[in-house]
Amino acid sequence: MDKEFPARLHVLFASEAKYGVVIRRGPSKHTCFIEWDRRNDSFKPSQWLKGRVYERRSDLSPNGKYLIYFAMNGKWETETKGAWTTISKSPWMKAIALFGKGDCWNGGGLFLNSNTYWLNDGCGHEIIKQTNEVIRDYNYCPNENYGGECPGVYFIRLQRDGWALKGHQKKGKWEDVVVFEKPLPKGWILRKVAHAQVGSPEGKGVYWDEHELVSDDGVVEKFPEWEWAELDDKRIVYASKGCLFSSSIKSGSKFGLSNLLHDFNDMVFQRVEAPY
Repeated sequence: MDKEFPARLHVLFASEAKYGVVIRRGPSKHTCFIEWDRRNDSFKPSQWLKGRVYERRSDLSPNGKYLIYFAMNGKWETETKGAWTTISKSPWMKAIALFGKGDCWNGGGLFLNSNTYWLNDGCGHEIIKQTNEVIRDYNYCPNENYGGECPGVYFIRLQRDGWALKGHQKKGKWEDVVVFEKPLPKGWILRKVAHAQVGSPEGKGVYWDEHELVSDDGVVEKFPEWEWAELDDKRIVYASKGCLFSSSIKSGSKFGLSNLLHDFNDMVFQRVEAPY
């Protein structure tokens, strides 16, 4: 049962502001967006959804003001057709633009800048609500095609945000491993090992990540429990077992001491109205 596992965390960073949104999932059909002020590491929950948000098909605008996310609740006869893409005012879920999808192929998208976005349309969305606050770019087409599920947005977002694709290994009929790397200060490298796997380890979905650190003298330290990790100025921030941590980067082969930023495990569903 879900209660046996810690909350699952994924984070979206604003590239032009000290701001982020934590996507917290758990139980599996309950999702919450949480505002992260990275200037002082304060966290404020916003809204919950009784449904699944596909965090790897979601994005935060560079200025941190808007979110695009893909969600599913399986209510196929409703206006949103059971699966939909939303544009919202960060960190809230309430739509300022809404597109019914009706299936879980494609969906979601990316911000091209703070004013325009790409909708990962695939076989099509139905427009339910539009906005003039941010504008869809109909001409943008990603240079690479990583399929119609999560990697189709996630891998493009990673590379946009400074991760270099280093390798792809097919380990079986239903398992792929893609490796990304990002340079860190003082000669370190943060390595992200992205799995796509049917029959994944207990407590993980079809798509899941683990991480490694390569020191300036080539020592590799593995962190299989890190489900998300990123460079935040001069520190590493990472998610593990429902908590967010930070760590300094030091010279040599020793990883700096970790500092707990927040434990998200005890959160429970609450009905909250957006302020717009």
